[in-house]
Amino acid sequence: MRQLRTTKKEKEQSQETSKPKKRPNFSKMTLMQHIEKIVSFTKESKFSDEAIANCKPHAKILSDKLSLTERQTVFLAIFIDQSYDESIKINDIARHFDCRNVALMCHSEDFDAIEKRGYIRKRKPSRHQRHSTYRVPEDVVGALKKNTPYSAPSITNLTPKKFFDFLYQLFNDAEDDELSIEDLSQRINELIEENPHLEISKAINSYSIDNEEDGYEVTMLLLFCHKFVNENDDSLGFYDMERIFNSKSEFINVRNGFKYQWNTLFTQNLVETKKGSDLVSRDYYSLTDKAKDELLSELEIEIKKQKKPEDIICATDIAVKSLYYNKKENSQIAQLSSLLQQENFMSVQKRLIGSGMRKGFACLFYGVPGTGKTETVYQIARQTNRDILTVNVSEIKSMWVGESEKHIKGLFDRYRRFSEQSETTPILLFNEADAVLGIRQNGAERAVDKMENSIQNIILQEMENLDGIMIATTNLTQNLDKAFERRFLYKIEFEKPCIEAKEKIWQTMLPTLSEQERLELANNYNFSGGQIENIVRKYTVDSILSGVTPTLETVHSYCQSEFLYKNEERKRIGFN
Repeated sequence: MRQLRTTKKEKEQSQETSKPKKRPNFSKMTLMQHIEKIVSFTKESKFSDEAIANCKPHAKILSDKLSLTERQTVFLAIFIDQSYDESIKINDIARHFDCRNVALMCHSEDFDAIEKRGYIRKRKPSRHQRHSTYRVPEDVVGALKKNTPYSAPSITNLTPKKFFDFLYQLFNDAEDDELSIEDLSQRINELIEENPHLEISKAINSYSIDNEEDGYEVTMLLLFCHKFVNENDDSLGFYDMERIFNSKSEFINVRNGFKYQWNTLFTQNLVETKKGSDLVSRDYYSLTDKAKDELLSELEIEIKKQKKPEDIICATDIAVKSLYYNKKENSQIAQLSSLLQQENFMSVQKRLIGSGMRKGFACLFYGVPGTGKTETVYQIARQTNRDILTVNVSEIKSMWVGESEKHIKGLFDRYRRFSEQSETTPILLFNEADAVLGIRQNGAERAVDKMENSIQNIILQEMENLDGIMIATTNLTQNLDKAFERRFLYKIEFEKPCIEAKEKIWQTMLPTLSEQERLELANNYNFSGGQIENIVRKYTVDSILSGVTPTLETVHSYCQSEFLYKNEERKRIGFN
């Protein structure tokens, strides 16, 4: 038989196939690289056995390092890949595999195990949702990026401050529906058991209270402590309590226990009723002095250092300031000031309630800058002895989608509690309100636009349910949504002052001027009160620096430099 010739190329190919294949070196791969490989292998794989087998080497390494089963690490990898989403659904995981949802429902125990290890957080279905959703905590992603397994923070041997830091996180998770009331109570029990050295744990263990479903007494007591220490809030209503429950039915026993005071927290003098004014239909509750002394003794220094929040302006701290208005504005402001005198306010609200009408008062002050809108709110508050809760719009409009809505709800909740703690109903002041009360976007697609619309819808609903006093100020009424305009009962336009008003402003701010000089300035310059104040400040500074009193001609030069533009015609809103 003739021997076939073998080419050089064929020999090389034969030698290559006969060599043993070199195994990839997985030891140098990071955790995130293993996760990326699993995501790649399983993408649109129909969740097949072949795909799972292909990523087995990577799943095995992750399994050993993360203390999960290999299948659990596959699911975790998909969660990590979608960690940018705060509400991951089972449907999203199924879409990755290109399989039916039911194929993953068989592995619910795996999802529970991943959650138990702290790698994902499960959010219970809300009243408007049918199914649970998941999110991956930032700490988990951060640990994996550093190539280290995630380890939940230890709750053992905590300092008092750390103890309350954990409480803050637990109650926030519960309010966000990431912890059921049962899981929350279990975590709180563990927190107390792991910290027997703390005075708060010793005190709770000495009380005859439990954490059973009929009252969740320990959990409710620590809710009061958390609100007092972490949020400077000494008054809780049923709304605050219900937020840590997943449904109203779960809350019924607790609500009745407080409403009828059969809850053990009352009998042991740990919680007491904090009655509001006659205008509020719900009772509020607070810790007793005994409870504060026994539970919070280790935080005594911190509690004593608590100061009045910066966004609260006390009526007694507001300085007297003379304001001058045009005839129409003066009449409207006088009417509103009279209404907000406590005796009149109480009487009017009772009449409104008796007639089945809303008892809240929403007011809009609008007009060009410098016309005294904000200062008018301050002076009305001072005259009627009402404190002011000011709204920091920039803080509310957080960069994180979803957080702004939470902040705005919290703001109105806080105003309700603040009202309960005040002898006279305070004023909720939205300064420069056009930033949150603007025209809503139809067919909003961008997350930012959706957030804006969501904020506005919340404010509209809160204005409908308003029991107190809300005043909004704005310079740009053309940007105001029609739905907001309808909800403001009183609308006052602040125009540039008339000649008589300007002459009085000049007289008050610069009394050295003669009547003729004041009239000359008032006739020649269409300034707002704020602009006149700027000129007088410049006049004062120059006289201090030079030691010479500026002449009238110098005042005219100040006016010329201030007068940079003409006022444009703006949309008018009527006074109702």
